[in-house]
Amino acid sequence: MPTKMSLEEAKLGHDTFEVPDRVPQAEVGPTGEQVWRALHGASFAVLGYVTPSGSPRSSGVLYTTLGRRLYVAVAPGSWKAKHVAESGAVSVTVPVRRGGILSLVAPIPPATISFHAAAIVHPAGSPTARALMEELGSLVPAERRASACIIEIVPEGRFLTYGLGVTLREMRDPVAATARVSVSDEGGESG
Repeated sequence: MPTKMSLEEAKLGHDTFEVPDRVPQAEVGPTGEQVWRALHGASFAVLGYVTPSGSPRSSGVLYTTLGRRLYVAVAPGSWKAKHVAESGAVSVTVPVRRGGILSLVAPIPPATISFHAAAIVHPAGSPTARALMEELGSLVPAERRASACIIEIVPEGRFLTYGLGVTLREMRDPVAATARVSVSDEGGESG
């Protein structure tokens, strides 16, 4: 039977548990190039950020990649534009569809790519925003192109992947399905 608890009872402090430095992973995981290829092939992400008061927020966004960066167009008055500009840091999770035709008849969860990133908000109308809008044109309706801010997302550190580069059966095993891959790694890393 579910029990009720206060908000204070539900909060966990950092001294309550330890987060391991490393996530267990299989000896063979995706390469950096496979991760970037999956990012280039996707277009939806969940963007996480914090408000100036420290409250967490997340938003679904459409993005495009140019080289090794992701770009998102947002309204200038949106929480994303305001809060991301203030902190300059975001987290990103990209679901990667798995299962091909089988996913149409069976509930197959997507693989995921998660990472931390530096984020730069380019104001609407700035030279950089105008230049990037040419590349983002298909993501932004024509009537909003002149007024949209562009968030440039630069992945940092390592990608944490789940289910990428493994079989659907291996996705059931967290150790086999989880990998960390350096953002700048071309060939992948193990361990």
